[in-house]
Amino acid sequence: MSFAERNLNGVICMIAGNIAARHGFTTRFGGVSTGVFESLNLGENRGDDPELVRENFRRMGQALGIDPEAMAFSRQVHGNQVRVVAEGDRRSLFQPVEYEADGLVTNVKGLPIIIFTADCVPVLLHDPMAGVIGAIHCGWRSSVMDILGAAVEKMVSLGAEPGHIRAAIGPAIDKCCFETGPEVPGAVEKYLNGDTEGLYWPRPGVQGKFFVDLKGANRRRLIQLGLKPESISVSQECTVCRADKYWSHRATKGRRGSQAAVICLD
Repeated sequence: MSFAERNLNGVICMIAGNIAARHGFTTRFGGVSTGVFESLNLGENRGDDPELVRENFRRMGQALGIDPEAMAFSRQVHGNQVRVVAEGDRRSLFQPVEYEADGLVTNVKGLPIIIFTADCVPVLLHDPMAGVIGAIHCGWRSSVMDILGAAVEKMVSLGAEPGHIRAAIGPAIDKCCFETGPEVPGAVEKYLNGDTEGLYWPRPGVQGKFFVDLKGANRRRLIQLGLKPESISVSQECTVCRADKYWSHRATKGRRGSQAAVICLD
């Protein structure tokens, strides 16, 4: 299943064809921020004008049919903690988050869960039979610490079955641009127990540098966890190559906003 670009009341989002729950992967388009944050910056802590960020969230919420002042957020730290969230975890914008987590899982209908990226891999999960969803921030560190394994485990604790879970791996830095040192391929080898054929290769003519397919590594891990290959969608867009459309930390050298991956059970 592929991703489709949708213009939702002026907010441009990517929608995964295999995820039936309300969801979206936002882009840079459709907001009111200016300067280096132009236009749909959803990062609360990037230095943008709070009122502009609030309006960006209002527009995103209107586009996706969710209340942006009553979502479950997390404090992302590039770890592997996944939190099961409930009604008590709703918060409004700019309200402090007491917990650290790079993944959120819930079975509460009408509770939007959201994670933020700007090159890292966003993954949305949905078991339509059990009514369980997840939103996972898969930077390379979180990935190799097996945050997806933790997420699937939490979903199973709420009644999901791996064979019923559908996954959408959204826009992120792709294998064309994710250049690393040897520590990342080594960690991916351990993460996938050696099942890494085609997931990294040396940069020609540059000793000690490699290109890594992080989206592909996470897809392979989901299959190891019991998801069906045909239930996994992978975006072909690279946030670095398409820094005109997506926020990219690498392309902007950190002077950027944040996009979001959002999902909500009806």
